[in-house]
Amino acid sequence: MTQSKKVNCLIFISCVTLIAVSLYMQFIMELRPCYLCVTQRFFIVLIGFFSLLAFIHNTCYKIYGALTTGSALIGGYFASKQLWLQSLSADEIPSCGPPVEYLFNAFNLSEALKMLVQGDGNCATVQWTFLGLSIPGWTLVSFIALTLLGVSQIIRKK
Repeated sequence: MTQSKKVNCLIFISCVTLIAVSLYMQFIMELRPCYLCVTQRFFIVLIGFFSLLAFIHNTCYKIYGALTTGSALIGGYFASKQLWLQSLSADEIPSCGPPVEYLFNAFNLSEALKMLVQGDGNCATVQWTFLGLSIPGWTLVSFIALTLLGVSQIIRKK
C-alpha cells in the first residue's frame, strides 16, 4: 500500500470514528447537537468522503488533498465559531432557535442552511468537557489534524 493510500485510509477511519463518537454522544449520552454541531458533522463526513474517493481512485492526490484541506479549514472555522459563542457572557449570547429538524421542515433549504451556519444560543451551551476542552474544542483539534494530513497529501512527492 502506498503512503498516499495509507494517509487517506487514516483520514477516512478518523472521520468514521469522529462521526461514531458524535452519534454515541447524541443517542447514548443524550446530548442534543446544535446547529454548529450539525454543520461540523457535515464537514467531517465531507472529508471522509473525499479521503475515501482518494483511497479508491489513488490518483490526483494533490486535488483530493486540497479538497480535504479546504473542508477541514471550513469545518475548523465553524468549530472556532462555536468556541467563541461558548466564551461569551450570558448577556451576549444570541437567542436560541428552533430544533434542527424543524428548520428543514418549516423553511426552504437555503434559509435552513443559512440558519445552520450562523448558529444560535444553543451553540453556546457547554454540554460536555474532557481535559478542559468542550466538544467543539476537540472537534477543532481534529480539524487541525485533518488539515495537516490534507496538506501532507498536497506537498508530498510522487
